Amino acid sequence: MDFTNYTKYYPDKNGRYGQYGGAYLPPELMEAFKEIDQAYMTIAHSASFINELRRIRREFQGRPTPVYHCERLSNKLGRCQIYLKREDLNHTGAHKLNHCMGEGLLAKYMGKKRLIAETGAGQHGVALATAAAFFGLECEIHMGEVDIAKQAPNVTRMKILGAKIVPVTHGLKTLKEAVDSAFESYMKNYKDSIYCIGSVVGPHPFPMMVRDFQMIVGREAREQYLEMTGEHPDEVCACVGGGSNSMGMFTAFLNDPVKIVGIEPMGRGPKVGDNAASITFGSKGVLHGFESLLLQDEKGEALPVYSIASGLDYPAVGPEHAFLHDMKRVEYTSVTDDEAIEAFFMLSRYEGIIPALESAHAVAYAIKSARQNSANSILVNLSGRGDKDIDYVVEHYGVGDQYKI
Repeated sequence: MDFTNYTKYYPDKNGRYGQYGGAYLPPELMEAFKEIDQAYMTIAHSASFINELRRIRREFQGRPTPVYHCERLSNKLGRCQIYLKREDLNHTGAHKLNHCMGEGLLAKYMGKKRLIAETGAGQHGVALATAAAFFGLECEIHMGEVDIAKQAPNVTRMKILGAKIVPVTHGLKTLKEAVDSAFESYMKNYKDSIYCIGSVVGPHPFPMMVRDFQMIVGREAREQYLEMTGEHPDEVCACVGGGSNSMGMFTAFLNDPVKIVGIEPMGRGPKVGDNAASITFGSKGVLHGFESLLLQDEKGEALPVYSIASGLDYPAVGPEHAFLHDMKRVEYTSVTDDEAIEAFFMLSRYEGIIPALESAHAVAYAIKSARQNSANSILVNLSGRGDKDIDYVVEHYGVGDQYKI
């Protein structure tokens, strides 16, 4: 398949990426999502909207974020050179603000007064609360009780920014249930609110919108890496839960002679309920208004999932990832909790960069690849910083003394 101008052709007019995607909605929400689609397709090609978003990214977000060469870590591991796209240096500490500022600007254009969203690790919630404060909008964040306890620093940040936190107490009390809760709230308030989905999931047009807003990551990284080295990396990788940071990274490289790898969370292992590897173990199904690969039982109900990284414990993957997997353009693999923890401490100890546990999955893949001498260079999307995770990590794993230099 030729990937030239890929994003102009996918999704199609029905919001589908091959056999995945679409919009499976209750009748009362069909007009609301149609309104969002029409508004987005109007402003996405508006010079004033594009210029305003560029100004926000430059003056408020601190873009472009740099590409960084992990020289000491690379030398420790062998000859393979590891590079990081430093989305942890984006304002609020992760890639999430890239689409949240776009969604906030869209909400203002549509005359909405409230932003509603779910969050797992809290980074999307913090980013959306930040966007709401910037644009003068109300903000309502739904978050599972398990993640509220696990991600306390981000919960505090959201409250300071003025967001209303809605604890979710049913089911596993994590990301999937938070999405359920946010959807229910949106159904009651869609006339004056917009649901700002936190990844490339959900009904059309959200997988497309979030991807488009996140493509700045890959575009910057490709240009920066070429300027630094004069060539393409051998591999580009990123973690994949729903898949927003990875989709934003991958699109710029689809037509280049580069191996692209998405890393799923294998958690404690392959047993049901011990991981959230939906491409590895999933099958085609519908969840939260979109069709994709889903960890489901024989009745089509979502199975319980787990990951040490709260932002990755979702039972499905974005439809575009499922499509790119079918097209064999992107390779999907997985790393365990233990491998992610090792990467967390190694990057901290050798480079002075504490990664988010989500991002540590991608770093773990790069470390594994470097040890196997399978590539000369790997560009990793470091999607977020680990401030939110340090209390949890220290409580369960100590301070990493086993990784002393």
